[in-house]
Amino acid sequence: MVPSSAVRYNRVLLKISGEALAGERKQGLDKSVIEDICSEVGNIVKQNVQVAIVVGGGNFFRGARADNLAMDRASADYVGMLATVMNSIALQQALVSKGVQARVQTAIPMSPIAEPYVRERALNHLENNRVVVFAAGTGSPFFTTDTAASLRAIEIGADLLLKATQVDGVYDRDPNKYEGARRYDKVSYDEVLSLRLNVMDATAVALCREHRVPLRIFNLRDSGCLQRIIMGDNNEGTLVHSEIES
Repeated sequence: MVPSSAVRYNRVLLKISGEALAGERKQGLDKSVIEDICSEVGNIVKQNVQVAIVVGGGNFFRGARADNLAMDRASADYVGMLATVMNSIALQQALVSKGVQARVQTAIPMSPIAEPYVRERALNHLENNRVVVFAAGTGSPFFTTDTAASLRAIEIGADLLLKATQVDGVYDRDPNKYEGARRYDKVSYDEVLSLRLNVMDATAVALCREHRVPLRIFNLRDSGCLQRIIMGDNNEGTLVHSEIES
Protein backbone atom coordinates (compact mmCIF):
# COMPACT_ATOMS: atom_id res chain seq x y z
CA MET A 1 0.00 0.00 0.00
CA VAL A 2 1.30 3.45 -0.93
CA PRO A 3 1.68 5.69 2.16
CA SER A 4 -1.07 8.30 2.43
CA SER A 5 1.62 10.99 2.63
CA ALA A 6 2.38 10.33 -1.04
CA VAL A 7 -1.21 11.05 -2.09
CA ARG A 8 -1.87 14.51 -3.53
CA TYR A 9 -5.66 14.57 -3.07
CA ASN A 10 -7.17 13.39 0.21
CA ARG A 11 -10.86 13.87 -0.62
CA VAL A 12 -12.36 13.61 -4.10
CA LEU A 13 -15.81 13.55 -5.65
CA LEU A 14 -16.26 11.32 -8.68
CA LYS A 15 -19.03 12.07 -11.19
CA ILE A 16 -20.09 9.10 -13.33
CA SER A 17 -22.76 9.20 -16.02
CA GLY A 18 -25.51 6.63 -15.99
CA GLU A 19 -24.61 5.72 -19.57
CA ALA A 20 -21.12 4.74 -18.42
CA LEU A 21 -22.63 2.03 -16.20
CA ALA A 22 -24.41 0.52 -19.21
CA GLY A 23 -21.20 -0.13 -21.14
CA GLU A 24 -21.69 -1.27 -24.73
CA ARG A 25 -25.29 -2.16 -24.00
CA LYS A 26 -26.21 1.57 -23.81
CA GLN A 27 -29.06 0.81 -21.41
CA GLY A 28 -29.39 -0.85 -18.03
CA LEU A 29 -26.38 -2.02 -16.02
CA ASP A 30 -23.25 -3.84 -17.17
CA LYS A 31 -21.85 -5.97 -14.35
CA SER A 32 -18.27 -6.00 -15.65
CA VAL A 33 -18.20 -2.21 -16.07
CA ILE A 34 -19.52 -1.63 -12.55
CA GLU A 35 -17.01 -4.08 -11.09
CA ASP A 36 -14.14 -2.35 -12.93
CA ILE A 37 -15.24 1.07 -11.64
CA CYS A 38 -15.59 -0.21 -8.08
CA SER A 39 -12.15 -1.84 -8.25
CA GLU A 40 -10.65 1.51 -9.27
CA VAL A 41 -12.46 3.25 -6.41
CA GLY A 42 -11.55 0.53 -3.93
CA ASN A 43 -7.85 0.85 -4.77
CA ILE A 44 -7.72 4.50 -3.75
CA VAL A 45 -9.96 4.02 -0.70
CA LYS A 46 -7.33 1.56 0.55
CA GLN A 47 -4.88 4.47 0.49
CA ASN A 48 -7.14 6.43 2.84
CA VAL A 49 -8.47 8.69 0.09
CA GLN A 50 -11.99 9.82 0.96
CA VAL A 51 -14.31 9.22 -1.99
CA ALA A 52 -17.80 10.52 -2.75
CA ILE A 53 -19.68 9.66 -5.93
CA VAL A 54 -22.48 11.31 -7.89
CA VAL A 55 -24.00 9.13 -10.61
CA GLY A 56 -26.43 10.03 -13.38
CA GLY A 57 -29.46 8.04 -14.49
CA GLY A 58 -29.32 8.27 -18.28
CA ASN A 59 -29.00 4.52 -18.72
CA PHE A 60 -32.59 4.27 -17.47
CA PHE A 61 -34.20 7.66 -18.04
CA ARG A 62 -33.25 11.24 -18.92
CA GLY A 63 -35.74 13.92 -17.91
CA ALA A 64 -34.38 16.43 -20.42
CA ARG A 65 -35.24 14.05 -23.27
CA ALA A 66 -38.79 13.22 -22.23
CA ASP A 67 -40.55 15.65 -24.58
CA ASN A 68 -42.32 12.77 -26.32
CA LEU A 69 -43.90 11.58 -23.09
CA ALA A 70 -47.13 12.87 -21.58
CA MET A 71 -45.45 14.56 -18.61
CA ASP A 72 -44.09 17.99 -17.87
CA ARG A 73 -40.36 18.63 -17.50
CA ALA A 74 -40.42 18.77 -13.71
CA SER A 75 -42.11 15.38 -13.46
CA ALA A 76 -39.70 13.92 -16.02
CA ASP A 77 -36.75 15.20 -14.01
CA TYR A 78 -38.09 13.50 -10.88
CA VAL A 79 -38.26 10.22 -12.78
CA GLY A 80 -34.64 10.80 -13.80
CA MET A 81 -33.72 11.32 -10.14
CA LEU A 82 -35.26 7.94 -9.30
CA ALA A 83 -33.06 6.38 -11.98
CA THR A 84 -29.97 7.77 -10.23
CA VAL A 85 -31.08 6.05 -7.02
CA MET A 86 -31.14 2.67 -8.78
CA ASN A 87 -27.62 3.26 -10.09
CA SER A 88 -26.40 4.42 -6.71
CA ILE A 89 -27.65 1.29 -4.96
CA ALA A 90 -26.01 -0.86 -7.64
CA LEU A 91 -22.69 0.90 -7.07
CA GLN A 92 -23.01 0.64 -3.30
CA GLN A 93 -23.63 -3.09 -3.43
CA ALA A 94 -20.74 -3.64 -5.85
CA LEU A 95 -18.42 -1.70 -3.54
CA VAL A 96 -19.55 -3.66 -0.49
CA SER A 97 -18.95 -6.93 -2.36
CA LYS A 98 -15.33 -5.83 -2.77
CA GLY A 99 -14.93 -5.09 0.91
CA VAL A 100 -15.40 -1.32 0.61
CA GLN A 101 -17.81 0.30 3.04
CA ALA A 102 -20.34 2.49 1.23
CA ARG A 103 -23.49 4.46 1.96
CA VAL A 104 -26.16 5.95 -0.31
CA GLN A 105 -27.59 9.35 0.57
CA THR A 106 -30.53 10.72 -1.39
CA ALA A 107 -31.56 14.34 -1.91
CA ILE A 108 -35.18 13.11 -1.85
CA PRO A 109 -35.91 11.18 1.39
CA MET A 110 -36.29 7.43 0.78
CA SER A 111 -35.62 6.11 4.28
CA PRO A 112 -36.41 2.42 3.67
CA ILE A 113 -33.63 2.13 1.05
CA ALA A 114 -31.12 4.93 1.69
CA GLU A 115 -30.11 7.66 4.09
CA PRO A 116 -31.39 11.20 3.49
CA TYR A 117 -28.68 13.63 2.47
CA VAL A 118 -27.24 15.24 5.60
CA ARG A 119 -23.95 17.03 5.11
CA GLU A 120 -22.55 16.35 8.57
CA ARG A 121 -23.41 12.68 8.31
CA ALA A 122 -21.80 12.49 4.88
CA LEU A 123 -18.61 14.05 6.26
CA ASN A 124 -18.62 11.56 9.12
CA HIS A 125 -18.85 8.66 6.66
CA LEU A 126 -15.97 10.04 4.60
CA GLU A 127 -13.79 10.57 7.65
CA ASN A 128 -14.43 6.93 8.59
CA ASN A 129 -13.27 5.71 5.18
CA ARG A 130 -16.75 5.00 3.82
CA VAL A 131 -17.61 5.87 0.23
CA VAL A 132 -20.69 8.08 0.01
CA VAL A 133 -22.84 7.80 -3.11
CA PHE A 134 -25.06 10.88 -3.52
CA ALA A 135 -28.31 10.04 -5.33
CA ALA A 136 -31.33 11.95 -6.69
CA GLY A 137 -29.29 14.87 -7.99
CA THR A 138 -29.94 18.11 -6.14
CA GLY A 139 -33.48 17.00 -5.27
CA SER A 140 -34.92 19.75 -7.50
CA PRO A 141 -35.96 19.59 -11.16
CA PHE A 142 -34.19 21.56 -13.89
CA PHE A 143 -30.75 20.84 -12.44
CA THR A 144 -28.41 18.27 -13.95
CA THR A 145 -26.37 15.68 -12.07
CA ASP A 146 -23.29 17.66 -13.18
CA THR A 147 -24.62 20.55 -11.11
CA ALA A 148 -25.33 18.14 -8.26
CA ALA A 149 -21.72 16.94 -8.45
CA SER A 150 -20.37 20.50 -8.31
CA LEU A 151 -22.67 21.35 -5.40
CA ARG A 152 -21.77 18.27 -3.36
CA ALA A 153 -18.05 18.73 -4.07
CA ILE A 154 -18.26 22.23 -2.62
CA GLU A 155 -20.34 21.13 0.37
CA ILE A 156 -17.95 18.35 1.40
CA GLY A 157 -14.82 20.40 0.70
CA ALA A 158 -13.47 18.07 -1.99
CA ASP A 159 -9.88 18.69 -3.06
CA LEU A 160 -10.77 17.66 -6.61
CA LEU A 161 -13.88 17.01 -8.68
CA LEU A 162 -13.42 14.15 -11.13
CA LYS A 163 -15.66 13.68 -14.14
CA ALA A 164 -15.44 10.38 -15.97
CA THR A 165 -16.16 10.59 -19.70
CA GLN A 166 -15.88 8.46 -22.82
CA VAL A 167 -12.73 10.31 -23.93
CA ASP A 168 -9.41 11.06 -22.28
CA GLY A 169 -9.90 14.76 -21.63
CA VAL A 170 -11.26 18.02 -23.03
CA TYR A 171 -10.92 18.62 -26.77
CA ASP A 172 -11.45 21.70 -28.93
CA ARG A 173 -13.95 19.61 -30.93
CA ASP A 174 -15.39 16.11 -30.83
CA PRO A 175 -12.46 13.68 -31.27
CA ASN A 176 -14.87 10.96 -32.39
CA LYS A 177 -15.89 13.08 -35.38
CA TYR A 178 -12.78 15.13 -36.18
CA GLU A 179 -9.41 13.49 -36.69
CA GLY A 180 -7.47 16.67 -35.95
CA ALA A 181 -9.17 17.44 -32.63
CA ARG A 182 -6.72 18.87 -30.08
CA ARG A 183 -6.74 17.81 -26.44
CA TYR A 184 -6.14 20.38 -23.72
CA ASP A 185 -3.80 19.44 -20.88
CA LYS A 186 -5.09 22.38 -18.86
CA VAL A 187 -7.88 24.91 -19.45
CA SER A 188 -9.57 27.59 -17.33
CA TYR A 189 -13.26 27.72 -16.47
CA ASP A 190 -13.52 31.02 -18.32
CA GLU A 191 -12.16 29.34 -21.45
CA VAL A 192 -14.57 26.44 -21.03
CA LEU A 193 -17.48 28.91 -21.07
CA SER A 194 -16.19 31.25 -23.77
CA LEU A 195 -15.14 28.44 -26.12
CA ARG A 196 -18.23 26.35 -25.33
CA LEU A 197 -16.15 23.25 -24.71
CA ASN A 198 -19.12 21.28 -23.35
CA VAL A 199 -17.32 20.07 -20.24
CA MET A 200 -20.31 20.43 -17.91
CA ASP A 201 -23.43 22.57 -18.00
CA ALA A 202 -22.95 26.29 -17.35
CA THR A 203 -24.41 26.19 -13.84
CA ALA A 204 -22.00 23.44 -12.78
CA VAL A 205 -19.04 25.29 -14.32
CA ALA A 206 -20.02 28.56 -12.64
CA LEU A 207 -20.23 26.89 -9.23
CA CYS A 208 -16.78 25.33 -9.59
CA ARG A 209 -15.27 28.57 -10.84
CA GLU A 210 -16.76 30.65 -8.04
CA HIS A 211 -15.61 28.27 -5.32
CA ARG A 212 -12.28 27.43 -7.01
CA VAL A 213 -12.88 23.69 -7.16
CA PRO A 214 -10.42 22.09 -9.60
CA LEU A 215 -11.99 19.65 -12.06
CA ARG A 216 -10.26 16.84 -13.93
CA ILE A 217 -11.90 15.28 -16.98
CA PHE A 218 -10.65 11.77 -17.73
CA ASN A 219 -11.52 8.33 -19.09
CA LEU A 220 -12.43 6.02 -16.21
CA ARG A 221 -11.97 2.92 -18.38
CA ASP A 222 -8.20 3.49 -18.48
CA SER A 223 -6.87 0.98 -15.96
CA GLY A 224 -5.24 2.62 -12.94
CA CYS A 225 -6.48 6.10 -13.85
CA LEU A 226 -7.74 7.06 -10.38
CA GLN A 227 -4.53 5.85 -8.81
CA ARG A 228 -2.44 8.02 -11.13
CA ILE A 229 -4.65 11.07 -10.58
CA ILE A 230 -4.56 10.98 -6.79
CA MET A 231 -0.79 10.66 -6.98
CA GLY A 232 -0.69 13.92 -8.95
CA ASP A 233 -0.13 12.64 -12.50
CA ASN A 234 -0.86 15.71 -14.65
CA ASN A 235 -0.85 13.64 -17.84
CA GLU A 236 -4.14 11.98 -16.96
CA GLY A 237 -6.99 13.77 -18.73
CA THR A 238 -7.50 17.53 -18.61
CA LEU A 239 -7.37 19.84 -15.59
CA VAL A 240 -9.99 22.62 -15.52
CA HIS A 241 -9.08 25.39 -13.10
CA SER A 242 -9.88 28.93 -12.04
CA GLU A 243 -7.81 31.80 -13.44
CA ILE A 244 -6.37 32.49 -9.98
CA GLU A 245 -4.93 28.99 -9.85
CA SER A 246 -3.33 29.13 -13.32
